Amino acid sequence: MSKIRKLLYFDKKKTLEMISFLNNDAGNAYINGIMFNPLILFHHLLPLWLKYLPESYVLKNDNEIKGLITVAPNKGRQKRVEIKKLFFEENSYEEATELVQYAVSKYKALGAASVIVKVDDYLPELLGMFVNKCGFSQMSAEKLWRITQFPNAEYNKKEYRHFRNSDSTAIANIYNDSLLPHFRPLFSVEAVEFKEDIFKGLSYIDEFKYTIINPQTRKIIGCIVIQTSDNENYIVDIIQNGWENLNFNEVLSFATSKIKRRNKKFGLFIRTRKYTNSGDNYDRILQENEYEQVSNQFILTNSSAKVLRTEEKTGKFTAIGEFFPSNVMPI
Repeated sequence: MSKIRKLLYFDKKKTLEMISFLNNDAGNAYINGIMFNPLILFHHLLPLWLKYLPESYVLKNDNEIKGLITVAPNKGRQKRVEIKKLFFEENSYEEATELVQYAVSKYKALGAASVIVKVDDYLPELLGMFVNKCGFSQMSAEKLWRITQFPNAEYNKKEYRHFRNSDSTAIANIYNDSLLPHFRPLFSVEAVEFKEDIFKGLSYIDEFKYTIINPQTRKIIGCIVIQTSDNENYIVDIIQNGWENLNFNEVLSFATSKIKRRNKKFGLFIRTRKYTNSGDNYDRILQENEYEQVSNQFILTNSSAKVLRTEEKTGKFTAIGEFFPSNVMPI
């Protein structure tokens, strides 16, 4: 008989065995990060409005882990949560559905306004499961591009500085203004979601931000967000209004120079968002530069939840979530 419960420390060995098919450092780093976090047991006891770490649950059957789901909250007052990772035995969509419905029911009961998930376009069966069995609706998409040739454009250092918490309101306003109008109810953010907090060092994702300044007016016109989970592969997000004429190569050169200070050998990726007014423009620039699109993720949101029983059991696993190849590019 199957049972869903919190991921515990003594599950570590079996959990690592379950994701061994990934065969890369990012997968192991992720599991190690959520397993060794010293505050996670206490964190489960917090009300939703105080949660800041991802929480994980496993589906067990006959003392074997058959699936795992990780859910992370945002930092805003209107809480929405995101399904960050989902592992389950290949073709065992009833088990996957049970995990998803468990998480959705739990967090909506705690007060979550919505639940979102990103599903790669090469997993149509999984996409169908979320839509047909879990009550999710497809909203938009995000793409991830691999930068194969690092730009070496000259940039004005006066246009960039380290992000300050006092910049949060301005950056949140820029981000919300960049959203296409019909997506604002789902994707809009609050200033607190950009602020650095005292628990930053406990996250499994390392994030650092830089504010883009107009050197003439000293007005904030954008933000660069750089994230990594393994210190080898870095994702760059550029936040800007569609009417601001930022030089893409200069912004990317600045971001690359900051990453080089941390690691001389790394992989670089750019995320573009279909639901922003600059998303199509960045896609066009990246295509013109013949960069490789490595993923296209559909964004879905949940409207209802049902509890389904498990039946199917197999020996392979399916996973969603961002895991990068272990090979990196030399600089």
